[in-house]
Amino acid sequence: MKLFDVYPINNINIVKAEGSWVWDNKGTKYLDMYGGHAVISIGHIHPHWVKRIEEQLHKIAFYSNSVEIPIQKELAAKLGEVSGKKEYQLFLCNSGAEANENAMKLASFHTGRKKIVAFSKAFHGRTSLAVAATDNKNIVAPVNETDNIVFLPFNDEQALKEYFKNHGDKVAAVIIEAIQGVGGITVATDNFLRIIRNLCTEYGAVFIADEVQCGYGRTGKFFAADWAGVEADIYTMAKGMGNGFPVGGIFIAPHIKPKHGMLGTTFGGAHLACVASLAVLEVIDKEELMQNADEQGKYLMNMLKEMESLQNIRGKGLMIGFDVPDELKEVRKILLKEQHVFTGEAKPSVVRLLPALSIKKNEIDEFLNKLQLVIDEIKTSALISDLHNAE
Repeated sequence: MKLFDVYPINNINIVKAEGSWVWDNKGTKYLDMYGGHAVISIGHIHPHWVKRIEEQLHKIAFYSNSVEIPIQKELAAKLGEVSGKKEYQLFLCNSGAEANENAMKLASFHTGRKKIVAFSKAFHGRTSLAVAATDNKNIVAPVNETDNIVFLPFNDEQALKEYFKNHGDKVAAVIIEAIQGVGGITVATDNFLRIIRNLCTEYGAVFIADEVQCGYGRTGKFFAADWAGVEADIYTMAKGMGNGFPVGGIFIAPHIKPKHGMLGTTFGGAHLACVASLAVLEVIDKEELMQNADEQGKYLMNMLKEMESLQNIRGKGLMIGFDVPDELKEVRKILLKEQHVFTGEAKPSVVRLLPALSIKKNEIDEFLNKLQLVIDEIKTSALISDLHNAE
């Protein structure tokens, strides 16, 4: 049997990792400025994370949600403490797509309505309703198509107000990434998020903050939407939640009431997933990683802005993007191949940076030096080519 070929992969076999670094099977060391799509939050193979998982493995790895699992309540308490949202309720699942599925389903249950407002360039996952709310026709199968999702322009306050004026009584939820990841590190304005909050309150709709990539401390606050000073009704999370262990979850405001059977999962909230998530929170808390993300992110952004060749540097904390002009379109490939640095991308010309929240200043400096070397190399090659052509 062979693998179903759906991933365009780099010909690199990573066999070891530590902190912000990974090594391939040939012993080559790489600086990881991407964290496997923002998954690595506290650094690769953090010793406390490893110890907590090892200890749990010697007790019990899994049992279903048909019995009491006290570690779920321990995780909920720690999440409330670290996030500052102690009054919310927690539902645990396995991934970001599953978190968003459950969030939209719950919003529809709560309101009795069908319409979901999403935004241009949104990415909310690849499963049924999550992919329907994703603005990418290439990954939406015919069976996923639905009239219940409405896409509006991102950050367009007037379009949002107008839609609610005409259809607000039919809207179950508005779902938004406070910072779009796959969409190119596009930051929602504080005022746009406040308008969403106000309109949802006025019309009885549910405000869903998709924090799968931009949340969990990555921006310097626990949720990216926190920067706008608003409270969502539901927050979705995954990626950095388990530091590589598959886990997802949703925060649910207290006015949304549960009922047996309305949501459910086999693996969500199992013992290993909970202990991995607890370990992440304990490290974030003890090592003050949200503060580190804020400080190191500001430093990285400021240094990138001094590089004349880069355009439109934006983001918050350690969720940063910048555009490269056409003459530098190969910068990511050369960074990886020659300077051994992993970065991310968003089409057509965005470089995405999503390093571990634990990254150190000297590691950022190393990245900046390597980036400048690649830019200089590309420009020098272009200049030599122009001279040859002139001859």
